[in-house]
Amino acid sequence: MRTVIFVAPYFMDATEKFIAAAASLPDVRLGLVSCDPLSKLRPEIQARLSGHYAVPGIEAHQLLHGIEMLGRQFGSVDRIIGMLEQIQVTLGKIRDHLGIRGMGEHVARNFRDKPQMKDVLRAANVPCARHCLTTDLEKGMRFAEQVGFPLVIKPPAGAGAKGTFRCENPAQLDECLRAVLPSEQNPILIEEFITGKEHSFDSVCLNGQIVWSSISDYSPGPLEVVREPWIQWCVVIPRETDRNIYHRILPIAQQALSALGMQDGLTHLEWFERADGSIAVSEVGARPPGAQFTTLISYAHDFNLYRAWSEVMIFERFQPVERKYAAGAAYLRGMGKGKVVGVSGLDEIAREYGEIVVEAKVPDQGQPASAGYEGEGYIIVRHPNTDVVKQALQSIISRVRVHLSDN
Repeated sequence: MRTVIFVAPYFMDATEKFIAAAASLPDVRLGLVSCDPLSKLRPEIQARLSGHYAVPGIEAHQLLHGIEMLGRQFGSVDRIIGMLEQIQVTLGKIRDHLGIRGMGEHVARNFRDKPQMKDVLRAANVPCARHCLTTDLEKGMRFAEQVGFPLVIKPPAGAGAKGTFRCENPAQLDECLRAVLPSEQNPILIEEFITGKEHSFDSVCLNGQIVWSSISDYSPGPLEVVREPWIQWCVVIPRETDRNIYHRILPIAQQALSALGMQDGLTHLEWFERADGSIAVSEVGARPPGAQFTTLISYAHDFNLYRAWSEVMIFERFQPVERKYAAGAAYLRGMGKGKVVGVSGLDEIAREYGEIVVEAKVPDQGQPASAGYEGEGYIIVRHPNTDVVKQALQSIISRVRVHLSDN
């Protein structure tokens, strides 16, 4: 029997799936530390928990107190797990403090601190963008003179392309730097902008070795989606895995993960396929992917990746699976501001592609506009033929419209 503390500050839809998966494993006694009240979880998940402790925030001392309180109740703790990007360093620090197996603070910082990540990758000869961590305007402008444009500005510990901007010329860079005001307390990461087809490489590592992976194709890339709120976008997991570029990313991904110190876990690596065929790593997260990717990968391989992640994190075991289908997600993004007043085009899509739609979140009337690039909803399709999936996704993003109004 493994005693496990799951740290999940807020009960979002994906978070519930991860908690439910961990709670369903045999030979696991699961305690939960959260900021949200337990009553926000579905009753069937609550019934599977062995304990819960509410904390007021996600500061290290707050999470440590909650974990220690549950530890006293259980007598011992074997694993501490959590899938939120923002708490990975804190969990690593707590594991180190309590002497519990799992990713420690140093490795967690390699993944969370983007400048440190790029330093580690470049030192290991992993192809990635040149970068500069600046605390003042002058250093940022000097870096631009050395590297040229376009450039990307982002927070050092960002996730999901949040707070990321593209600058095309010195005037835009100057304007952006003056807006964010880099300082010792607020350092800003500047990177050269890499062009090419963008993909993700999601993988499971055991004992430092990649034992399974899945590649997804973005259309278009996340940064362009963030820049242009009107863009409707999608992600495709093609059924075919024999493309040469897919084989070439594997050793580079292994090189990157080894350099960063990954041992056991699920990682989300984003990378570019340049026009000349070369590869460049963008960044890596030491946690499950967001934006419905975990669900999408589950559909493509016909298994439960939520449960598989729990087994990796708790028992360090994983049974590799083959890809059986092509799958894709179309993200429904409203144009403008305000609240959802209607969605058009759904009936048409249902008539043509209803048989291959496996999951959908349709925006509700009155729902506030999303602050993230995922949009107000999504539609996931699956089919043995990749072209069928691609055609369906293009039809969805060209026909379905989420209408917003601030009146």
